[in-house]
Amino acid sequence: MKAAPLAGLGVLVTRPAAQAGRLCAWIGAAGGQAIRFPVLEIQPLMARIPALGRYDWLIFVSANAVRGLCDQTSRPLPESLRLAAVGKRTAEVMQSHSLPVTLMPESPYTSEALLQVPAFRELSGQRILIVRGVGGRERLRDTLRQRGAEVDYCEVYRRALPASDAGDLLALWRQGGVDVVTVSSLEGWDNLRTLLGAAGRELLCRTPVIAVSQRIAAAIRQVGCKVVPAVADNATDEAVFKALERWNADNKGQSRNHRS
Repeated sequence: MKAAPLAGLGVLVTRPAAQAGRLCAWIGAAGGQAIRFPVLEIQPLMARIPALGRYDWLIFVSANAVRGLCDQTSRPLPESLRLAAVGKRTAEVMQSHSLPVTLMPESPYTSEALLQVPAFRELSGQRILIVRGVGGRERLRDTLRQRGAEVDYCEVYRRALPASDAGDLLALWRQGGVDVVTVSSLEGWDNLRTLLGAAGRELLCRTPVIAVSQRIAAAIRQVGCKVVPAVADNATDEAVFKALERWNADNKGQSRNHRS
């Protein structure tokens, strides 16, 4: 019988509570232990939904953006409106809400990848609505404007720091129960460090990390963490799981830095 690829591996999953189920299930099925510790809380916002008929493009930057808009309006979308998803998971949620996906970039499913799509290279006279959470990077909007588009935001949720107690997690970690950490965003990384406190940060910086982008990996290195993060191809559950498999295969038989 083929050995489970993550047998005995303790994986700290930091995705928001409602978005961690599939990855945790896959980790468990592969013989690992998924340790849930959400570092972001997604809070819906009542937004003023503009008249969508005045736009040429609607861009959803996340699955939460899709849910947030669909929870607030039951109006059918104008047939002329084209819909873009930044990533694969966003596109899946759009389809589950019967929203047609006009385009989605190739992996790594980022704003930068979306900006490389030919349809977004010349936008003179185009009107674009970006559906997102409060805050975040402005590069997508700024670049679209530089290319000639009129761009507005519709902010339908906010990300918040959960009121979590890390005591049980730290006890497990000190006993050697956390072998690797998954991190999906810069804000999540910052929140994780805040929730762990000074004692927990020392453990964190001795534990391997699976980041979902080179940008996040660079931020992890900048705070002095000694274990070089592994980087998933993108932020999807599939890519993070494959990165865990690769990392575990490469490190089997080696002592864990955080247990020394």
